[in-house]
Amino acid sequence: MSTSTVHLGMPSVRPQHASPGSTLRGAQGFPAAARAELGDETLRGNLRHATSTIQAKRASAVREVRDWQKLRNAGSALKWQVTDHLPELLEQLEESVTAAGGVVHWARDAEEAGEIVAALALERGAEEILKVKSMATQEISLNEVLEHAGIRAIESDLAELIVQLAGDTPSHILVPAIHRNRTEIREIFLEAMPDLDPSITDEPAALAEAARRYLREKFLDMPGSVAISGANFAVAETGTMVVVESEGNGRMCLTLPRTLISVVGIEKIVPTFQDLEVFLQLLPRSSTGERMNPYTTLFTGVHEGDGPEEFHLVLLDNGRSAVLEDPEGRSALHCIRCSACLNVCPVYARTGGHAYGSTYPGPIGAILSPQMTGMHGDDDPNSTLPYASSLCGACYDVCPVKINIPEILVHLRAKDVDRRRETRGDFHGTWDVALQGAGKLMSSPRAYDIAVRSAGPLTSVLRGTNIGRLPGVLPLVPGWTDHRDLPKPGTSFRSWWDQREKDRGTDEETA
Repeated sequence: MSTSTVHLGMPSVRPQHASPGSTLRGAQGFPAAARAELGDETLRGNLRHATSTIQAKRASAVREVRDWQKLRNAGSALKWQVTDHLPELLEQLEESVTAAGGVVHWARDAEEAGEIVAALALERGAEEILKVKSMATQEISLNEVLEHAGIRAIESDLAELIVQLAGDTPSHILVPAIHRNRTEIREIFLEAMPDLDPSITDEPAALAEAARRYLREKFLDMPGSVAISGANFAVAETGTMVVVESEGNGRMCLTLPRTLISVVGIEKIVPTFQDLEVFLQLLPRSSTGERMNPYTTLFTGVHEGDGPEEFHLVLLDNGRSAVLEDPEGRSALHCIRCSACLNVCPVYARTGGHAYGSTYPGPIGAILSPQMTGMHGDDDPNSTLPYASSLCGACYDVCPVKINIPEILVHLRAKDVDRRRETRGDFHGTWDVALQGAGKLMSSPRAYDIAVRSAGPLTSVLRGTNIGRLPGVLPLVPGWTDHRDLPKPGTSFRSWWDQREKDRGTDEETA
């Protein structure tokens, strides 16, 4: 399946959202899922240790670059160039890949992408395939699609392999098994690898060696084989795919098999080969805190006697055109999957990635997933994701391509509020009533002063330093006190000032 013309960008027909088969929506909203995750002390300890370590490495690597902000500006500008000219660049990419001996397939949604990949694998008689770590294939549930077709997918990335053997799902963009500690990983390996020595320790070197032996057998048994990858970047000018990784297993998958299939989101394009100069500096420092990735593999089409004999590129939309349609939110497509925003987010650090219910967790997931799937009412779990943030802005500060995540979160919240108002009419919900009252209170200096002055004496009768959990019959406030400590208000500034002036006058009279 290949076409010579693609229609994307700003079509007259509204672009479709991601298909229901995508792993972009959880079974429950973020508040309920987060509440369950917050009770897992082991998870919180794992996250705290891992994210703080990655943060420190990133900060050290960034400090070495004097022109870091200029690099960020360049990366942002290049990404805006892509979103502004995506249809033309996609056509150019197809021409370049085809000229290099590859075949391009267009997939409108997850189901179409899965069907294309499964058909290609079945036609080549594949019973097992090796996979390079890929968010796009996670998004379309490719492993499950292949399993249904009788094909076993084997993850070659160590963290992805851990998740797969545990029957789990990834919880981080860069470190999928970040929610697991090494003791848990040892138990997973013992259960899933029957030939493993039971006396194996939980030392990282021993666990890595066990995974190496397990995967080596798969790599060496690849006659007539098929491998599947994603791509970090796809160069429109040359048709080059770029895959960056830390272990080298991905490079084995990209070079040993007879047939290579790459599933790539349409937003992963960069215009020219030279543009990689910018992104290959931004990505490793922002993701792993390294000056460069240990393995950066670039491949263009097919070459006789060198690498795969067939190359198929599956370009995946699956809701990306719907994101592109929104001028205020489309910069979410600029993401280069570095995960820096996850590592600095105070919400993610406490709840982990599973609470977001999507392949894309953390701050970037909170803006990308709702746009890809749409927000379809109060019962839609993704309608809660734009509220999964304190709006502290740390994610924007570290984003290597300057995606203003807090601004998009507010934009999506506004869209959700507008939708609810259309459904129930203006000012009929408790939030509307409360905010209308707050607006009137804050627009009257006298009323506001009275309210602030009286708050201290009214709460002085309560024990302790916090107000504590308030009864559910009150509007809005219990939703705050159920999950946060609400300190009792102290003396207001005006009351303090009046008392200060009074004491000062008394001192002057005494003098």
